[in-house]
Amino acid sequence: MQCKFMRFPEGKSKCVTLSYDDARDHDIRFSQMLNKYGLKCTFNISYDFVNRKHYLTPDQIREHLLAHGHEVAVHGQRHRATGQLRPIEIIQEVLENRIALEQEFDMIIRGFAYPDSGINAFANPDYSYEKVVEVLKDLDIVYGRTISRDNNSFALPTDWHCWIPTAHHNNPKIFEWIDEFLAIDNSPNQYGPARRPRLFYLWGHSFEFDSNNNWERGEEICKKLSGNEDVWYATNIEIYDYIAAYNSLVFSADGTQVYNPTLIDIWLDIDKTLYKVKSGEKIKF
Repeated sequence: MQCKFMRFPEGKSKCVTLSYDDARDHDIRFSQMLNKYGLKCTFNISYDFVNRKHYLTPDQIREHLLAHGHEVAVHGQRHRATGQLRPIEIIQEVLENRIALEQEFDMIIRGFAYPDSGINAFANPDYSYEKVVEVLKDLDIVYGRTISRDNNSFALPTDWHCWIPTAHHNNPKIFEWIDEFLAIDNSPNQYGPARRPRLFYLWGHSFEFDSNNNWERGEEICKKLSGNEDVWYATNIEIYDYIAAYNSLVFSADGTQVYNPTLIDIWLDIDKTLYKVKSGEKIKF
């Protein structure tokens, strides 16, 4: 085995995901747009705001978000900037939010998006990112989306609790970067690292389209990202679970066999040959 690359479901080499905050009532129109183009989004919700004026109700979240395969994630019970809080307050914000969402929607919720400042602008200089992450891990939060570091590396996260999106939808380079992402050639004729899997991650707030009177921008972004045969359209937690399963593959010492102990079928490219390793299966290359 010379070269090994993870591939997403059905052997796809690219993935697109979205993450939108706050569960304002504009999410209904936005989710309809996503559904039209076959995109998947993680909606980050502060439960203390549910049912308030201009925010979604639980029934609307069920009907317009969850019923269409989108994800619901934690955004802090009261939407307070995580870095400004004492450890006990972080626990309250995250745990109360998680329990409320899980009980309301009868599901297990493990995702998180940092409210306000992300993890880039902590107001408390004595409280480090490492300590915040320690609390999140203790609360079984498996990923945390941050903000304000837009870039076109299209990289998979190396630190799940500092998951950096590709871009906000108002980034002036957004269409240039989408074209660049879609043009990437991961075919077997490419050399080595150029064939690594890629991710395009869009984030924002749906109410911004209304505030900026630019819903057509969101429509154009969704249209450009959609319908690509080499792209897996997934929620944040689906990506986390798939990559975690891939990293659980067990290889023989000489690299000629692999066993998949997980419940997820995994795809990988070994020396330019595509393999599917089913759940519980062992194969030889």
